[in-house]
Amino acid sequence: MAESLLSLGLDVGTTSTQMVLSRLTVENKASPFAVPTLEIVDRKVIYRSRVHFTPLIRDTLVDGEALKELLRQEYRAAGIRPEQVDTGALIITGETSRKENAAAAARALAEFAGEFVVTTAGPDLESILAAKGAGAVELSMETSKPVLHMDIGGGTSNLALIRQGVVERTGCLNVGGRLIKLDKMGMLTYVSPELAGICSMKPGSCPGEGELEALAETLTQVLEMAAGLREVTPLLKRLMTREGRAWVPPGEEAVISFSGGVADCIDRQHSPTEFGDLGVYLGRAIRQSRLCRGEYRLGRETIRATVIGAGCHSTQLSGSTVFTKNVRFPLKDLPVARITYAEQEGDLPGTIRARTAPFEGDVILALPGYTSPSYGQVTHLAEQIADTVQGPVYLCLEQDMAKALGQAIAARLEPARPVLCLDRVAPGADSYLDIGAPLGPALPVVVKTLIVGNS
Repeated sequence: MAESLLSLGLDVGTTSTQMVLSRLTVENKASPFAVPTLEIVDRKVIYRSRVHFTPLIRDTLVDGEALKELLRQEYRAAGIRPEQVDTGALIITGETSRKENAAAAARALAEFAGEFVVTTAGPDLESILAAKGAGAVELSMETSKPVLHMDIGGGTSNLALIRQGVVERTGCLNVGGRLIKLDKMGMLTYVSPELAGICSMKPGSCPGEGELEALAETLTQVLEMAAGLREVTPLLKRLMTREGRAWVPPGEEAVISFSGGVADCIDRQHSPTEFGDLGVYLGRAIRQSRLCRGEYRLGRETIRATVIGAGCHSTQLSGSTVFTKNVRFPLKDLPVARITYAEQEGDLPGTIRARTAPFEGDVILALPGYTSPSYGQVTHLAEQIADTVQGPVYLCLEQDMAKALGQAIAARLEPARPVLCLDRVAPGADSYLDIGAPLGPALPVVVKTLIVGNS
């Protein structure tokens, strides 16, 4: 019998704040005589909020109280109470993630986010969610063509290179429509520090003829460099938050996919002053650039791509052979200590101590495990982990052996110690996990990046 989860997506971006509610349908895809295999088989958006301007007290300060009131209004409009939410993602993105009190705003909003919702930001997760929400991942599977997805928002552009439905690379550029703000008289009210050395315009002045067009063209050239369509210059490295090189190898053609608020300005006509920023100029420059001379697509969702991705695509299910004892769900923000197969076979206690040392509080160990473990392999792993880990024992395994290993560990610990062991979860480097209460024999899991990033 199918079950369902109510999933929340909330995106607090540089320019806009949006909320969606989705219904995720979960079914057991295994035969009646096999171990249950739960999968999310359908995702349906059941509520979309209005697109709100992100409330700021000033350019570097998010208005947390105004955000809370915004959420209250949207919950009432949706007819949903926070405690009804099962899963999802609450993310702070773009330049907003660099605001002085972004972490405090996330904590304040968490009280409206139900029992189990991520509070996170970071270009890797944003890029993946936007690519999924815009349909770029699905497009790469349908066409078998490489797709470079660009989610161009107010403060940043999040990139994802996708092949055969798999996101191979992600990244972030300081390119967005809200890096420049103007009042109704055309006077500059804000110039992002990221534009230092790139443009000479200052707040309080009026741009000269062609200055905004020239800036938009310069930023578009950086997007072309990232797409492998223009020779790379130091400007790409200057605006790339981590590494400055082309995303698509030379000679390879990729479908360019767009989402974000600026995407709405690529093929649609808007007055240059309609939004009080650089967005319309940037959209026009992109339309006339090399990015749109080959095959390109506007996303199935544009301005809502990230929030749709957060609400519909952030949650996965663990394997069904889990073990839990004395665990209070939900578990939030568990840092992942990854252990390779070679380390698992070597000095595992020493590796565990080294991997967990940088963290304060509880950590979840991510081990590869064994494809068909013998009794000796299970007991040897259990003995090493039980003798080394202090406090709660939280494990996730790539292979299907969590229940046996969890039972073996619990048998070697005092009865009150919490033990959680789940399988078919393989988090990447620098990941954190949120784990919800059991849904049948499986657990809902969200793999995420840092809570508030500096990128």
